[in-house]
Amino acid sequence: MRKIGLLGGTFDPPHFGHLLIAEQALEACQLDEVWFMPTKIPPHKKGSNLCSDEDRIEMVKKAINDHPFFKLSLIEFERNGPSYTIETMKELTAMYKENDFYFIIGGDMIEYLPKWKEIDELLNLVTFVGVKRPGFISTSIYSDNLVLINVPQLEISSRDIRERLKQGRSIRYLLPDHVLAYIKERQLYG
Repeated sequence: MRKIGLLGGTFDPPHFGHLLIAEQALEACQLDEVWFMPTKIPPHKKGSNLCSDEDRIEMVKKAINDHPFFKLSLIEFERNGPSYTIETMKELTAMYKENDFYFIIGGDMIEYLPKWKEIDELLNLVTFVGVKRPGFISTSIYSDNLVLINVPQLEISSRDIRERLKQGRSIRYLLPDHVLAYIKERQLYG
């Protein structure tokens, strides 16, 4: 069985924090690959994407293009409506029976696992990998179904990057140069 990590998000834009989490999960869980899954319509962030779906996908491609074990999955773009993890995992486990899936979540999401759609069924389809974050509870009633990993903390957020761009401030060293060049070329977030 191949062990595949899944990292979902709006990636608006993708940054070094996303890449660091993926790399650390790859190593800590001995994954074969990490698939980046841009969310088309996140159920908890309705209408929040600030650039086009095509731009977000292109930025993810640029962010991961030089890593041999990072891949792009557009499974959530092939479906209409909000992207619920349970539906994505049902599709992935049916399509890739030879894979074990590990869904990577931030420490801020661990305590919310009980509120995830069809969480009990979801736990039969995927192992959750929780990234510990200072200031957030790293336990849940589902802690037995959760692998916790430590990741060096980078205080980088897509929201902060967008705000810095609006203010004309530097975002150098917050995201890969290829992504930065794309943002400048397309004049995103300005």
